[in-house]
Amino acid sequence: MATIVLGVQWGDEGKGKLCDILSPEVQICARATGGRNCGHTVVAAGTSYDFHMLPSGLIHPTTTNLIGPGVVLHVPTFFSELANIEAKGVQNAQSRLKVSTRCALNLDLHAAADRLRETQLGKKNIGTTGKGIGPSYSSKAERSTVLLADLLDDDEFGDRIRAMERDYKLRYGGSLGEYDVEAEIKELQGYRERLRPFSVDDVEYLAVAQKQGKKILIEGAQSALLDNTYGTWPYVTSTSTTFGGVMAGLTLDYRKVDGVIGVLKAYTTRVGSGPFPTEDFGDISNKLQEIGHEFGVTTGRRRRCGWLDLVTCKYSHNVNHYTDLNLTKLDVLDTFEKIQVAVAYKHPDTGEVIDGFPASAKLLSRVQVEYKTLKGWNTKTTGTKTFEELPKEAREYITFIEDFLGVKIKWIGCGPKREDIITR
Repeated sequence: MATIVLGVQWGDEGKGKLCDILSPEVQICARATGGRNCGHTVVAAGTSYDFHMLPSGLIHPTTTNLIGPGVVLHVPTFFSELANIEAKGVQNAQSRLKVSTRCALNLDLHAAADRLRETQLGKKNIGTTGKGIGPSYSSKAERSTVLLADLLDDDEFGDRIRAMERDYKLRYGGSLGEYDVEAEIKELQGYRERLRPFSVDDVEYLAVAQKQGKKILIEGAQSALLDNTYGTWPYVTSTSTTFGGVMAGLTLDYRKVDGVIGVLKAYTTRVGSGPFPTEDFGDISNKLQEIGHEFGVTTGRRRRCGWLDLVTCKYSHNVNHYTDLNLTKLDVLDTFEKIQVAVAYKHPDTGEVIDGFPASAKLLSRVQVEYKTLKGWNTKTTGTKTFEELPKEAREYITFIEDFLGVKIKWIGCGPKREDIITR
């Protein structure tokens, strides 16, 4: 009854396209964690939609959409995104969008603190999007933040924000730049009644939906290697981006989860700081970046690029236990004569193969990578409709990945358009 779509690598794998394909088949499309730092683009009927906070199922007129309590809600972004998709022709979006009253708010105050923190870290910064996601989740853990329920029903919510501002000023030397706490409180008060029609008790809402047997699709935020526990810590996001995060962020009956789909790019990219064992710093990286249009949807930053790393993918599978995979951007490799794939890490001091995936970011940044070289296909794959029509070498590449991970690749992306995907 429930299908979960998760990113396998460091994000930007193309989860949005698969969610767009699956959304018409479900009654509810939900987000469990994340915030306005999670960006993906969906192209439908020739129109491009950028989603950051809203579930992409809104494109489909029969799908209801839920922002779950694990998401930190930036209210102005919520309304600006909604206005943007309505302006592009999405019908009845407001009546099909629900938000949990248990969502913690992501404030402009949090973004100001986020930027100051990154500045103070200098060259050791995490490489955040500067949207305040980390401080938002920290405030929630510290029990000092404001929930949507507080904004709707508690006239003293502003006092909490003022208290947080005082605390941040103490932490960051007395200044938060141009941030104006009273202006933000006033702005939020202005949104109060506009938010009320969207607000729901998510527990009751999902209990009824599951009892009725409605099909549910869950969009994962970011990807496994950015998980706060299982990712390349500390170069991670501030919440759980794995299967466990979905189960904590939405009250799903685990017995009704039909599948966990991992979305896997045919090579590897990363935005921000942190170890990246297969990163290339020359022609390979430039070619992947240019052909794959590797720029962040949220930040616009150039993505770091390198060969596919099956060591990280195997680790991600061990964390999330994928039932199927969606391999994306296979066409980006169309003009490579040889393609390398990482199949093992060796310890930089001993030369011994490392079992598993290092928890230490320092060790991960020093590992020696063992590659398997495969022959490229040098043939255009864009627009291919079936697996059998793919070049022999492309099929061998896909089979190699399946055999290594022990998971079937059910969907294969072969181009930028919505229809450029093979279903096996």
